[in-house]
Amino acid sequence: MSDSGLPDAPACARNRAPILEELRRLLDTAGSVLEIGSGTGQHAVYFAPRLPHLEWQPSDRAENLPGIRAWLAHRPAPNLLPPLELDVTGPWPAVCVDAVFTANSLHIMPAAAVEALFRQLPRVLRPGGQLLVYGPMKIAGEYVGAGNAEFDRWLQQRDPLSGIREVEWLDHLAVAAGLQRLELNFLPANNQLVVWQHSASSPAPHSDKQEVS
Repeated sequence: MSDSGLPDAPACARNRAPILEELRRLLDTAGSVLEIGSGTGQHAVYFAPRLPHLEWQPSDRAENLPGIRAWLAHRPAPNLLPPLELDVTGPWPAVCVDAVFTANSLHIMPAAAVEALFRQLPRVLRPGGQLLVYGPMKIAGEYVGAGNAEFDRWLQQRDPLSGIREVEWLDHLAVAAGLQRLELNFLPANNQLVVWQHSASSPAPHSDKQEVS
């Protein structure tokens, strides 16, 4: 089954296996995931059939939904839901999930959009739920690898509002949203997978939420 003609993000093929290894461990007891910034949809169609105990909910801005739908039609899975429109700075869909996953997105978003994402987490994450973020990070102000420093310069030349984020800044946003960092995992090609957990004592989701089970 050829993938020719479908949207292609080459990084997805390079990073999907090590990410999957971590997701299998981290999400073994979860039942539902909201993926923010699904991009082409390639991660969704790879992860969902390999994590069959999860309902995988892709989402992205409106302009990216046709490509995601094309991938889902090409490689359907019974636990892979139709993509939702989600711009993190606008209205969010009324869902409630066990985990939120996003890959290679926070360094593309403006800082204000990253802040908006974290502010919304208590509305979509069940108590005890996890936020999992994959991508390049700075740690204590330092890049992990010279390649990331060059990549960050390129990002900011293209868009001064984008750039590789500091883990400590993300921790600050997480704490304000009622989350605490659990793990900082180092993956290939100088990328990290950071895990934060929503406080188990947080209030139950409002009754108008649609539960993704």
